[in-house]
Amino acid sequence: MKRIALDFSKQCSGEPDKGHNRWHPDIPPALRVEQGEEVVMETRDGLDLQITPDMVSADLENVVLSSSHALTGPVYVEGAEPGDLLEVTVLGIEPGSFGFTTILPGFGLLRGVFERHYLVKWDIRDGHATSTELPGVRVPDASFMGVMGVAPSHDLMRRIAARESDLLGRGGFVMPPDPTNAVPDSEPIASQGLRTIPPRENGGNMDTKQMTAGVRLLLPVFVEGALFSAGDAHFAQGDGESCGTAVEMSATLRASFQVRKGEARERNVNVPMYERDDFFTTPEMAAPRRFLATTGYPFFDDGNESEDVTLAARNAVLNMIDLLVHRGWSREQAYCICSVAVDLKISEIVDLPNVMVSAFLPLDIFT
Repeated sequence: MKRIALDFSKQCSGEPDKGHNRWHPDIPPALRVEQGEEVVMETRDGLDLQITPDMVSADLENVVLSSSHALTGPVYVEGAEPGDLLEVTVLGIEPGSFGFTTILPGFGLLRGVFERHYLVKWDIRDGHATSTELPGVRVPDASFMGVMGVAPSHDLMRRIAARESDLLGRGGFVMPPDPTNAVPDSEPIASQGLRTIPPRENGGNMDTKQMTAGVRLLLPVFVEGALFSAGDAHFAQGDGESCGTAVEMSATLRASFQVRKGEARERNVNVPMYERDDFFTTPEMAAPRRFLATTGYPFFDDGNESEDVTLAARNAVLNMIDLLVHRGWSREQAYCICSVAVDLKISEIVDLPNVMVSAFLPLDIFT
């Protein structure tokens, strides 16, 4: 077993030999491992320890997103080459004791609706998360890593930067390369490295709640050694992570790696896949048994869009917020509950023009 141990009195920039917050193929590995070898990776929370237990909502004005995400790695896997598939088996995730959920203006699905900072702080113990900001809510452990990915090649990095620059020019929501608070801060990595906010061909910030212990993540390999990194651990999350954060936490990941030689090339796999067997118990939060669901469609009070899944999802979340407000929560509390527990699912996408998205609220989180 090999381990990457962190000093949690320091942010990622204080240990640049153990982590990074940009994707770039020239970041040197923090660890080299053989196939099948168990690896333990301690990880900082996605916002790199900026949120502390003594903070209040107003303090969120000082949070800088340019430090996201604090990742641990890269891990060089012996034998991995471009064209292979890297099989990452998640063996376990040990949660930290403190978590948080934030509403940050300008970020999240309803960024045009919620314009005030709001902070929920979670106490994590005995398999559940509770918060004085959300009395009566008790969220069970469904820990997973929000970010797991490999390094892009130079060619892939250039192609990604070009297409995202074009999208930015057309008014899209894009965070282009930015050396501010980049780790490593050396050039050209700092100015060329891709931001970790969106997921891409190399995996990254997939924020997929089903990637709990027992999942095998299959990542196409773009560089020698694959250069795997992980971070942004979540104790629990609703599908969609609607307000932009889940129950964010530091955590310890246990994983092992195998290389499927040539499979990415032979099978034309150019994006991540994941699978699981019955050897691990699926956390309750990944598949709720008791729920209440609202729905959303792609129309406004005075208009209709066609095939707009994002608008339908937005309306489903707004309807769930209205329901929770009717039950006594503030709108900010309701939005945070949606982000950490409510699952957004495409219920139908063929009955045009009105696709339907359902928002599932697991009822067992309420005490």
